[in-house]
Amino acid sequence: MHTTQGTESFGCLSYDTMKYILVTGGVISGIGKGILASSVGTLLKSCGLRVTAIKIDPYINIDAGTFSPYEHGEVFVLDDGGEVDLDLGNYERFLDIRLTRDNNLTTGKIYQSVINKERRGDYLGKTVQVVPHITDAIQEWVMRQAKVSVDGDGVEPQVCVIEAFRQFQFKVKRENFCNIHVSLVPQPSTTGEQKTKPTQNSVRELRGLGLSPDLVICVHDVTSIYRVPLLLEAQGVVDYFCQRLDLPVETRPRKMLTKWKEMSDRAGPPLSDSYASVIKALEHSALAINHKLEVKYIDSADLEAAALQDEPVKYHDAWQKLCSADGVLVPGGFGVRGTEGKIHAIKWARERKKPFLGVCLGMQLAVCEFARNVLGWQGERHAYTHTHTRTRFRCSFHETCEGYRCIFRTVASFIFVKLLFVAVRFQTPTPPSLTPRPSIRWYVIEMPEHNPEQMGGTMRLGKRRTIFKSNNSIMRKLYGDVEFVDERHRHRFEVNPELKHHFEEKGLQFVGEDVEGERMEVIELDDHGYFVGVQYHPEFTSRPIKPSPPYFGLLLAAAGKLQSYLLKGCRLSPRDTYSDHSGGSSPDSEMSDLKYPSLS
Repeated sequence: MHTTQGTESFGCLSYDTMKYILVTGGVISGIGKGILASSVGTLLKSCGLRVTAIKIDPYINIDAGTFSPYEHGEVFVLDDGGEVDLDLGNYERFLDIRLTRDNNLTTGKIYQSVINKERRGDYLGKTVQVVPHITDAIQEWVMRQAKVSVDGDGVEPQVCVIEAFRQFQFKVKRENFCNIHVSLVPQPSTTGEQKTKPTQNSVRELRGLGLSPDLVICVHDVTSIYRVPLLLEAQGVVDYFCQRLDLPVETRPRKMLTKWKEMSDRAGPPLSDSYASVIKALEHSALAINHKLEVKYIDSADLEAAALQDEPVKYHDAWQKLCSADGVLVPGGFGVRGTEGKIHAIKWARERKKPFLGVCLGMQLAVCEFARNVLGWQGERHAYTHTHTRTRFRCSFHETCEGYRCIFRTVASFIFVKLLFVAVRFQTPTPPSLTPRPSIRWYVIEMPEHNPEQMGGTMRLGKRRTIFKSNNSIMRKLYGDVEFVDERHRHRFEVNPELKHHFEEKGLQFVGEDVEGERMEVIELDDHGYFVGVQYHPEFTSRPIKPSPPYFGLLLAAAGKLQSYLLKGCRLSPRDTYSDHSGGSSPDSEMSDLKYPSLS
């Protein structure tokens, strides 16, 4: 973490006025460095300091774009299109900031930068080596990136969280550098006693690398990750930083933590998956409406007819889960496995008027389902498989298919949301009439600029603008009745705009498009309480006290509260909303009235 002393004027500050807090981990991987770094940043931001964060990863990959979620977890997408480690998602959610791709530093990026300099002749014929050229490049990168504004106002940060180094402490001097070491204290069931030996060995190893921790924080189970900042506050971590780094923090009640405490009190045990941001977005929305969230995972392949023959128990179990759900969410994904099952579930949600949200792939499959079962179009309509696929059915969101070079697999192809104590009645619509089949063959097409021969960095990435085309759109109202929104994208394929009028004639409205009107971004179904699809990934901008509107709408609809929420001018009842006496997440302002949500 990197922090600067607070001053009334936030001009360009030299590195010796900055304060850096380094977070390291020991004993096991996945110890919780990211959550702890985010929590420390949250505390310091609540004190009025400006916070940023940098994650240093050892892998040689340039970015996380080609990682498998099985091995590395979710790939998080930033405003500038950077595909980064999921810890940066925690930084953004906890601190309510907007980071860039350069806030995730990898070995591959550093070596690429140094090699490019050498090719340009920047080293004037010197022998380029790890020391000092690579090590200096890391330090220069951190010091440069630490000054980049993350609050959207152009003001330099005052605090930066760094995960992972040694030489840096000597460059910036001890009074500007602090090291937190996160360790595990196991408690064997045979003795019931906490053992500190692993932590001792971890600290000894860290000192052997030239780093001496100022704080050792031992992790244990908590009911919610959102309680971690409160636990650190209770242990006096802020007071320690004020003394150790001479931070200009006022000893006043931190109102932001009051709202944070209310939110954490509502939160239950954490849920984890390759869809980390999706789960977080659902949690944020459930907390906002004061409902307990129950997420049911269904492998969509188990919904298909083949599963009835091969594994009937899984088939019936999957359909039982689906039929008991109060809302249906089809998230983004890769590969063709389970696409038929997803289409079956979308059809079920549409016909029974269950709240539905399709994200990226989910939206595209909703279009396919509508074309097949409402417009009556059959056959190869969805360009989404590898060119060598053995069947004629094509669905092109990724150039992989089952049996060939599959890069990503979805752990759970479907997520179903059930809010406790909510009953939703089933309704069956009348059978639709058929629409004449057009000469165009594809519902979903590959983007013209996509290069299928290259994987990394070839998708449509980052923050893009969506223009609302209808004043009566539910999504527009949920976003605060704005004319446009800026959301993050990560896709290679899109709905064929030439077929737009066929769908809208039968009630599937494309209420959001890109600036040029060439890409379909948001769909809504007429005569349905909440049937929404979005091409972008709204989960990446969801925040604990500022939930994402599409997810928020899904849970409102599942709870039976959407219509009353819209009739009240998109305001929650006093029983559901957070206290108005607690402060906002920004050090410069307080939210006197919480209104959900406005992300544009």
